[in-house]
Amino acid sequence: MAAFIKITEQPSPHRHLEQLSIRELLIRINEEDKKVPYAVEKAIPAIEALVSAITDKMLAGGRLFYLGAGTSGRLGIVDASECPPTFGVPHGLVVGLIAGGDQAIRKAVEYAEDDPDQGWRDLQAHQVSTKDVVVGIAASGTTPYVVGGLKHCQEAGIVTGCITCNPGAPITEVADYPVVVVVGPEFITGSTRMKSGTAQKLVLNMISTTVMIQLGRVEDNKMVNMQLSNEKLIDRGVRMVMEKTGWQDYEQVKSVLLAQGSVKKAIEAILQQMPSPR
Repeated sequence: MAAFIKITEQPSPHRHLEQLSIRELLIRINEEDKKVPYAVEKAIPAIEALVSAITDKMLAGGRLFYLGAGTSGRLGIVDASECPPTFGVPHGLVVGLIAGGDQAIRKAVEYAEDDPDQGWRDLQAHQVSTKDVVVGIAASGTTPYVVGGLKHCQEAGIVTGCITCNPGAPITEVADYPVVVVVGPEFITGSTRMKSGTAQKLVLNMISTTVMIQLGRVEDNKMVNMQLSNEKLIDRGVRMVMEKTGWQDYEQVKSVLLAQGSVKKAIEAILQQMPSPR
């Protein structure tokens, strides 16, 4: 078996960065960033398999957990936290967990990622079960908090997936559905918040968006179940209802929308119960 090599830790091909102009730095960073979507494209079959597994579990009443540390953990929390306002699902359906707890979202917690059992303890605090899916996120693929958490999950019969940027990484051995996006060495050697973080964000977008569409949380191309939590979203909702129903009285539609609490329910109320205004 070939030795495991951390591609994400390999030396950057860009040298003497401190000697480059601002424009040169920006151009080179952009050149590296352009490689990321193509790397993600190669992983679509693996992402599809993971999304299918997540969808099956969630349709049966299960939840999705993201488990990560550092940048990877923060990205998982961002994706999880955006599901309720975007798709109108309850908090707790998609859960992001980070090594070191909530305080690690803003400030790094020393050595929090080094405990191979803490990830499992954090999952147990949420009563994780075989109904759920746990996706570990680790650019290196070696983070003990994440790898250990997935190992415990597998031992407990819980479906696991992972997102990593190193082929052959230990995390892939404890993931039923591994997603490996090989983006190559970082612009600054080892700074995986850059290309690796971008790749993870893209994959997370693909996972949550596709799963929510499969769960019926999107109609046509619209967020009909989004939460009406601010004026911008209310305005967007009003315009969606107007487009779908043909009603053109903005204030009247807004009144119905706020009374019903969602775009989907407002459309149903207008189409099924209320005569069109003349």
